[in-house]
Amino acid sequence: MANNGVNGANGRELPRVLVPEKVSPDGLTLLRKSLQVDERKGLTAEELLKEIPSYDALIVRSETKVTASLLQAGKKLKVVARAGVGVDNVDVETATKLGIIVVNSPSGNIGAAAEHTIALLLAVARNIPDGCASLKDGRWERSRLVGVEVKGKTLGIIGLGKVGITVARFAIGLGMRVNALDPYAAPAIAQAAHVELVSSLPELLTVSDFLTIHTPLIASTKGMIGKNELAAMKKGARILNVARGGMIDEEALLEALSNGHIAGAGMDVFTSEPPHPGSSAANLIAHPTVVATPHLGASTVEAQENVSIDVCEQVLSILHGDLPRSAVNAPLILPEEYKTLHPFVRLVEKMGSLFTQHYAAPRQSQSSTTAPSDARTTFDLIYEGSLATISNTKPLFAALIKGLTKSYTSTNVNIVNAELVAKERGIVINEQHSRSPSDHSFSSLVTLRARPSAPSRASSRLPSGADSTAKPQAGPPPKEQLISGYVSAGQVFISRLDRFATSFIPDGNLIICHNYDSPGKIGAVGGILGKEGVNINFMSVAPITHTDQETEKLADTNGSNEALMILGVGREVDKGVVEALLAEEGILSVSALSL
Repeated sequence: MANNGVNGANGRELPRVLVPEKVSPDGLTLLRKSLQVDERKGLTAEELLKEIPSYDALIVRSETKVTASLLQAGKKLKVVARAGVGVDNVDVETATKLGIIVVNSPSGNIGAAAEHTIALLLAVARNIPDGCASLKDGRWERSRLVGVEVKGKTLGIIGLGKVGITVARFAIGLGMRVNALDPYAAPAIAQAAHVELVSSLPELLTVSDFLTIHTPLIASTKGMIGKNELAAMKKGARILNVARGGMIDEEALLEALSNGHIAGAGMDVFTSEPPHPGSSAANLIAHPTVVATPHLGASTVEAQENVSIDVCEQVLSILHGDLPRSAVNAPLILPEEYKTLHPFVRLVEKMGSLFTQHYAAPRQSQSSTTAPSDARTTFDLIYEGSLATISNTKPLFAALIKGLTKSYTSTNVNIVNAELVAKERGIVINEQHSRSPSDHSFSSLVTLRARPSAPSRASSRLPSGADSTAKPQAGPPPKEQLISGYVSAGQVFISRLDRFATSFIPDGNLIICHNYDSPGKIGAVGGILGKEGVNINFMSVAPITHTDQETEKLADTNGSNEALMILGVGREVDKGVVEALLAEEGILSVSALSL
């Protein structure tokens, strides 16, 4: 059992911090000045469950599983700190419900991950591991191991966040040209780093001699580099991944390496870690043109020290009643404000994520994988009804930025850093409060409108009611993109997608089919998903109902007989399922989302 608490100078018991894994001592030294720190390495899950009720804070790395039962047992817990970037081992949803703040260190390993990317790039280009192994084996094979120079080559980067932009700067220093795909990258920052932004994945693939990925793993990025994408790359191109396993189809990459279309790969992350014998990851690692490392992107002495100091400083702030800088879960606001806004914070974050995954991500259509024609970075966030009377909407602003960006960056957005993130990503939000009577039956309605053009990025959060409309351009106006939602009995609902009226809960794995509204379509889609082993949890058919003057911008010439089919399904769907749906006559496009 836990030791008795230690009293401070004022006679009060010091807050207690449990550290069940090895954490760099630099940060723990900061805590010991005013907290009781217990390092208890090697605790079993059962032992940890017995110990946790005595502690105010828990600091873990990746081995400890912070489950719902553990969090519920931590009656005194105020904060769980992950000494690293990902929080896959923490039940964040349960922590949020229990009022436990979850923090991490999103910046502590940026340099380490970027350096490891460049290390793999050079190792793949110059056959360094193969040359080392050959020489150690007594062979001298200079002619077999001729490599390529990176100077003058084009590096393609998917995801121009903090790691991506650091990789870009390193590559520029090596004399490379750098192109990047990121719909929310600030053009000014990219230009300052000498990075050319492209508007679509196909455009990036065709020009890249080296390709590297720096985005989180979510439904829209899972398997984003598959057989077709690899085939679209230059013959002899090379590919790198120091982000998350699963974004590259390992079987497809193995085939492209074996037939020589892709010359080499540098892989630090895999679909299974450690790889199971005989798995696609294990076969990929064994391929002679692959340079593989066991998830070492953040494994430097300096990175471990950085994340330790970072999370320990945040633990100290929280236990002293201050705000953290990297809260993973709900924004921190006053309790009375939180009670009112909490369901709308969830709604607006879901709307932002829905926008990014449905509109901004490449979408499968019958003809091709299509990317948005323009990157939407200017948004109207409109509050109607009783919500319009609340002046402190900063948590809603933060929730929208979090939802919009989490598909493209590992930065954890909260009420503290939302405006900074928006400015860095070139996102402009115009918040509007509408108190005029409306024809809807909800007490409050929130609408997100993505404008087709953006103003100057000088301010990320415009004053309420301010007009951010750019001067109209010649030619037909681009379509606006619009999502509306409401809250009922604490549950969030989406009520509108562009011209289509609907009502569904934006949660879990979803499929959105845009189709011609003809008899038998529902049965056909259900039959296809049944054959693919995909269970349907719910289905909502959304007809076109919005045809007023405002939404005529959204209509196209064939709009009268179209509909959306929104399906909640039991698992994430892969490209094979999407392609099977698209093969059905009358299905215009398909989006797979994870909310």
